[in-house]
Amino acid sequence: MNGSKKLVLGAAAVALAVGGAVVASTASAEPRLPSQALATTTAWAKVAANGQVLGGQGITGINKFGIGRYNITTASGLGGCALLGTINTNGGNDPGPGSSSILVGQVNGNTLFIRTATPSAAGSAAVDSDRPFSITVVC
Repeated sequence: MNGSKKLVLGAAAVALAVGGAVVASTASAEPRLPSQALATTTAWAKVAANGQVLGGQGITGINKFGIGRYNITTASGLGGCALLGTINTNGGNDPGPGSSSILVGQVNGNTLFIRTATPSAAGSAAVDSDRPFSITVVC
């Protein structure tokens, strides 16, 4: 038995003899690594209603091809990623009364399809409408 084990056993015996308690732990003080890698944001964009990118990272292109319809190309693949989107206000001047919605979907390996709508708006464009939005890709 080495010296440190003898010292620990001796201290435990003394503690028990005087009515104390001994707590033993095999837990390590070293940090544990997660079994899976953590998710990270691989791309994001803030986009104006006209399709202009106001800010972003990991975005290589945007194509506005109809009322409330946009394709966004990312620098990396989208497989297995969470695709998140939200409608933004239009600089404090929100054009649509009532509710608004956004659809975010994957077109191919690195292209997103975005559709923005104002279902309760009046007029001929009662569903699809050009709305400012933000998207985030988390993998």
